[in-house]
Amino acid sequence: MATYDYDDSRANYDDPRHAPVPSPAGQDIGYDPNFVPDSVKSFVVHLYRHIREKNVYETHQMYETSFQTLSDRLFKDTPWPSVDAVAHFVDNDHVFCLLYREMWFRHLYARLSPTLKQRIDSWDNYCSLFQVVLHGVVNMQLPNQWLWDMVDEFVYQFQSFCQYRAKMKNKTEQEISLLRQYDQAWNVYGVLNYLQAFVEKSSIIHILEEEKEGLEQFTLTDGYDYSGGSSNVLKVLGYFSMVGLLRVHCLLGDYHTGLKCLLPIDITQQGVFTSVIGSHITTIYHYGFANLMLRRYVDAIHEFNRILLYIYKTKQYHQKSPQYEQILKKNEQMYALLAICVSLCPQVKLIDETVNSQLREKYGEKMMRMQRYDEEAFAIYDELFSYACPKFITPSAPSFEEPLANYNQDAYRLQLKLFLFEVKQQQLLSGIRTFLKVYSTISLGQLAIYMEMDESTLRTILLTYKHKTHAVDSVGKIMSNADVDFYIDDDVIHVVESKPVNRYGDFFLRQIVKLEGMINDLDRVKLD
Repeated sequence: MATYDYDDSRANYDDPRHAPVPSPAGQDIGYDPNFVPDSVKSFVVHLYRHIREKNVYETHQMYETSFQTLSDRLFKDTPWPSVDAVAHFVDNDHVFCLLYREMWFRHLYARLSPTLKQRIDSWDNYCSLFQVVLHGVVNMQLPNQWLWDMVDEFVYQFQSFCQYRAKMKNKTEQEISLLRQYDQAWNVYGVLNYLQAFVEKSSIIHILEEEKEGLEQFTLTDGYDYSGGSSNVLKVLGYFSMVGLLRVHCLLGDYHTGLKCLLPIDITQQGVFTSVIGSHITTIYHYGFANLMLRRYVDAIHEFNRILLYIYKTKQYHQKSPQYEQILKKNEQMYALLAICVSLCPQVKLIDETVNSQLREKYGEKMMRMQRYDEEAFAIYDELFSYACPKFITPSAPSFEEPLANYNQDAYRLQLKLFLFEVKQQQLLSGIRTFLKVYSTISLGQLAIYMEMDESTLRTILLTYKHKTHAVDSVGKIMSNADVDFYIDDDVIHVVESKPVNRYGDFFLRQIVKLEGMINDLDRVKLD
């Protein structure tokens, strides 16, 4: 089994922004939570004004660029000034102070190592902020990037808390006492309830249904109200919460429910989820992984291929983005997952030439070895799964009785065990597939001789092949993952091989791009 270190940061397997710093947050020598530099005062005042004026463009610029620049310049190793220190600059506005604290805690998680009390305080702040959005009157428009980051960070901090809580072995008495006292903090039901409440209160499912009938323009306007009459906050939070629910259920290992939560969003089309690169990648990553675990390999291959091609074409435009490292990390993880899918379901014809070339370059040798289904092959499946899978969690509270033990890897080990069990079940199927690709018809007796087994065993294996190459899709229909199918008539196996569709359009477009490249190269040549 591969070593899989569930560290509390995102640095290893999730988000490289969250690299831990050894010293606990807020204990750095020289940090004064009440000191507010002039540049921070100016930032807070201007951000508050732009939010009040519903100036989404300026708010986005300040949130995405200015906040990052000030963090890099002034707060690399320390938290931002406390909310109490800046509150009087913004008329003690309750909602703005909650938004500021949300950014404050996000910066804390990204740059430092939060204490248990700070994790609990962050949960309380999210509860207060979400209560205002759900039950108050919120008359503002925030950038989609910020609203996505709220949902993304909310789920991440829940995941981080579950991992932290599961490491009981070295907990101090004070930490155990706090865990007992605040046992409802980051409770899985609370997290799911908030996300589901956003979906229901926003009526986003009804809005998306009306949009299909031409009665709404939610996607066309990216969720914004350009007339300035209403707030986009609840609607867009409801929309992104569907992605958040998919992610939480994947962390819990409930893939069917996760995909069910995402059903209202048509991921084959452009949508609000594609307006934010982090949301786009997170959605497809978890959608693809859930389908992989449910043996819907064709669906997973389709979407991994599309997003990897998109990243290949657009990643240069995100090089200055704070999310660039995360984009590259998820890109590598999805190539690993695609390698698993194609090894279990050889449907290379579904993959674009560019993506296939990158896949072979990264994992070509390993994919050849994965076809052998020996111990070395299983070790590679183990390695790729461990590298690319989400950071699974055990949401239940720990036992506080002695001896205290760590259980932060239990959920991961269970999912790995289930995955490798599925891989081992397909061990004999590679041999069957090889013979079926050679013959158009062959008798059961003859194939049994070739496979060196009796006919009853062969029938069992053929039924297993049928079972393993078919899956139930999200609407309950049986779908085939097989590149080679068959039926048996009068003890004779008839093979039906799917013929790849020639992609003349793709080929034509690639040649045009190559020709344009050659013309540009020739234009740069200076003749004497």
